[in-house]
Amino acid sequence: MATAQLYCVCRQPYDVSRFMIECDICKDWFHGSCVEVEEHHAVDIDVYHCPNCDVHHGPSLMKKRRNWHRHDYTEPDDGSKPVQAGTSVFVRELQARTFPSGDEILQQMYGSQVTQRYLERHGFRYPIAVHKMEGLGLRLPPPDFSVKDVERYVGGDKVIDVIDVARQADSKMKLSAFVMYYYSPQRPKVLNVISLEFSDTRMSELVVVPDIAQKMSWVENYWPDDSYFPKPFVQKYCLMGVKDSYTDFHIDFGGTSVWYHVLWGEKIFYLIKPTSANLALYEEWSSSPSQSEVFFGEKVDKCYKCVVRQGTTLLIPTGWIHAVLTSQDCMAFGGNFLHNLNIGMQLRCYEMERRLKTPDLFKFPYFEAICWYVAKNLLETLKESREDNCLPPEYLIKGVKALITALRNWLKREVTEPASEVPDHIRPNHLIKMLTKEIQYLEVSQTLMKSQGISACPSTRSAHERGSHARRTARRLRDQHHHHHHHSHSPKAPSNLDIFEQHTQEVLKRLEMGPYEEDASFNLKVNGKFNKVSTASAAVAERSLDNDLRLVLCNGRIIRADMLGNNLGLCVCLKCTGLKLNHVCSESATSPSTEEDAIQGMLSMAGLLYSHPSEDPSSSQESWCQGSGSNSSSEAWSSHTHSPAHGESPTLGYQYCETSLSPPLHPSKRPASNPPPISNQATKGKRPKKGMATAKQRLGKILKLSRHKPFFKLCIFGWPLLLF
Repeated sequence: MATAQLYCVCRQPYDVSRFMIECDICKDWFHGSCVEVEEHHAVDIDVYHCPNCDVHHGPSLMKKRRNWHRHDYTEPDDGSKPVQAGTSVFVRELQARTFPSGDEILQQMYGSQVTQRYLERHGFRYPIAVHKMEGLGLRLPPPDFSVKDVERYVGGDKVIDVIDVARQADSKMKLSAFVMYYYSPQRPKVLNVISLEFSDTRMSELVVVPDIAQKMSWVENYWPDDSYFPKPFVQKYCLMGVKDSYTDFHIDFGGTSVWYHVLWGEKIFYLIKPTSANLALYEEWSSSPSQSEVFFGEKVDKCYKCVVRQGTTLLIPTGWIHAVLTSQDCMAFGGNFLHNLNIGMQLRCYEMERRLKTPDLFKFPYFEAICWYVAKNLLETLKESREDNCLPPEYLIKGVKALITALRNWLKREVTEPASEVPDHIRPNHLIKMLTKEIQYLEVSQTLMKSQGISACPSTRSAHERGSHARRTARRLRDQHHHHHHHSHSPKAPSNLDIFEQHTQEVLKRLEMGPYEEDASFNLKVNGKFNKVSTASAAVAERSLDNDLRLVLCNGRIIRADMLGNNLGLCVCLKCTGLKLNHVCSESATSPSTEEDAIQGMLSMAGLLYSHPSEDPSSSQESWCQGSGSNSSSEAWSSHTHSPAHGESPTLGYQYCETSLSPPLHPSKRPASNPPPISNQATKGKRPKKGMATAKQRLGKILKLSRHKPFFKLCIFGWPLLLF
């Protein structure tokens, strides 16, 4: 194996992470740190002489300055070329410009007012200025904290990114070198530090980010501890800028929102709204080769000037285009965070970065990976909202839709650009499919509630809360909401249980008056509440039947059982999440008790107990009748009860009870000590294997799953029963 070539006076192999400079005499390469040449100084050297060549050829030759308005200051100053951003001439002209006041768009608030609840309710679309940090949850070093203190806590050997403002170019240097530059009486250049992230240093203990940034942050709430990708640290930055430091117009990486606090000194922000027109202009300007020669603030209708003085905290929302001028020596702290309020805009900014071919160094770390984590958690949030009968906030629904589109596009892109950031434990296609189903369910629910004039139950839960804590919070807020409406006259959105209870009471009342009297108005009221009953179902419910048993399923299917003469035929076809169950039972019926046997089984399914007044409960028993069915197992429930006298209308008594959704098994049919396992394929939308579960067990599974599906309705002798 060939020996690696050695360089520099230290005779070490090439290291891409270290700055090196070539000697123009001997053509050898040297580490800047070994020959005491800073990276930002190298651009000023015209002809470099290494320490060995310096002895014979003299010191290095420096470039001569010929202008003060161009990044390349060696160009002749003939006045024909425009001023470029960051130069001293540009800064003077910028300070002389007039702008609309930032007070037109700034929301002046107290720290205690800036809460997650407030932003979820009113949105986070305009910058917020807080002049006193009390109530923000923000903790910082005292105002006399100096640049030397930063070196003491972070370490002088830490290599940091420094911007040469006059050239708008980035270079690296040790923190100790920057501190020396900062305190030097003469500063030959304007250097600016804006990307010193110190979460992994001792200084991190001195800073606590604002509550709003911590509670809403995707990284803090959704990034798993066992992630294969390293956790992004973008919440704690220390910004140290000298007078006349300037950062040109930009959107923070990944469309992140940002918080700034000026510890001492002053900064001036130039803010532009992220309208569609402005974003299109920004992308065109960013991709232009003459970008540095055009002041973007003149290309839009309004650019607002906002002066941020010592002790002020500024919160900038997603997508806002902004430039920053440091009007005097300044130290500030800040951080970036992604959140749920503006998911669509965040994704739009990320895609713009991709089109502009932004280097990875200036992009949000593992942006796509965190979007997959967020999608997985938001799926659980949507499920919990559905189980609690609360519509999630509109911003979250819109955000999930935008996220679904982005995730699909990223998967398609993997075919041609394999750079996957999909976490290993996430099934991307399945996740997208489930999110799409939840959104479709929400759209149907919204349309349904609007058509019926029912107001949605507002969900004030934080979208970041997870697990049992999230559910407890949701229930507490829901109870408070119901309690509030109990004392007001505004209408309340009824839950499924409320409607079911009201429906049952109406049925019992009609049963007392006569088993064959049907209240059409009530039927229409309940059916209209959900807008799910088909015309055929309504027609069956309105009939008065003497010997017919009809079951109606209001989920796109009709379940029907006709009992004619002495033959009872029962056929049920249910479909729930792709699971089909055929239930057939044929038996000779010679007395009205056969009807009661069938009714008893049906009511057991619904959790309603039917008993005859003259029946002795202790003498009742359950039995199963079995028959053959086409390609399916066949079972039915029956019970032996006392038959009424011929011609009498049986007096029926119903009692609602909290029972399991599936009826108890007859002792002869109860499973053995080690029964065959019940297939879990029902939850995957597949048909269970024959023999793996009884029809009763499958039906119980269906009824449990039906909590997440549109309800269905059973009509027995014209008496409708709702099953959820």
